[in-house]
Amino acid sequence: MAPRMAELAQAEPVSRALPQPFWKQSRAWECALLLALIGWLYISVLLHLVGQWWDDPNFSHGFFVPAFALYLLLQDRERLRAIQPAPSFWGLPIVILAMSTLVLGVFGAELFISRMSLLVLIAGMVVFFMGWETLRAVLFPLLFLILMVPIPAIVFSQITFPLQILASKLSAWVLPWLGVPVFREGNVITLPAMPLEVAEACSGIRSLLSLVTLAIMYGYLMEKKIGIRVILALAAVPIAVAANGLRIVGTGLLVQYWDPDKAEGFFHAFSGWLIFVVSLLMLFAVHRCLVFFDRRKERAA
Repeated sequence: MAPRMAELAQAEPVSRALPQPFWKQSRAWECALLLALIGWLYISVLLHLVGQWWDDPNFSHGFFVPAFALYLLLQDRERLRAIQPAPSFWGLPIVILAMSTLVLGVFGAELFISRMSLLVLIAGMVVFFMGWETLRAVLFPLLFLILMVPIPAIVFSQITFPLQILASKLSAWVLPWLGVPVFREGNVITLPAMPLEVAEACSGIRSLLSLVTLAIMYGYLMEKKIGIRVILALAAVPIAVAANGLRIVGTGLLVQYWDPDKAEGFFHAFSGWLIFVVSLLMLFAVHRCLVFFDRRKERAA
């Protein structure tokens, strides 16, 4: 009888130590309720955001931003697990700030503010539940999510029109060297065959936003040095501007020496994809040059 009682006494702590199923853990239910509350608060904001990615070609790159951020978190999951949680009540003011920003954005009909409040809320929750060290570990993916938020319309127009003028000037400077006389007035380039207007869709803002996003992704995956990553991200801006100017020059040559009707339709859309591929190749060439000169500098040192 005594040995039987001893076996039961030993089996009882073991049974208590067995892990409970996920749905029976109180912490799991707390996380589920918290995520449900956040989803209820932001469902309309997120649906409108995804709809803008789908309908507006200027911001279609937004689909790739959260996917890449999730990939970064999964890639660093072992390092994140090794961080000892140190919850801080300083996360609570950040959460309150995010909620205030959401209310301000919703009632003020300002989409940019309400969307950015979600990122502020994520940062506050990370600090409140996990601590500042965890926030530092996930800071890059969190900041990268800013690229998924379309810029405000007033800022968008302030960027687009200068890009139109810059592309017009660049094309009007290059085309005479190729034997095509031009007369530029604003964003309209008058060719002997027909006038060519550099519209908002041809300003290059679409390729600029997409190329900057891809340059950051490419630099993070293919380069370890932060300095070269920053240079790649900055180099995406002049590359996109130059590539768009090259596209307009090609359109001018097409109009002048072939058929003005070919400037529209398939050739116009195809030239956009072709120039974007050229931009990616130029970005890769810049990276190779940076690596080459960096290695020469190290050897000289």
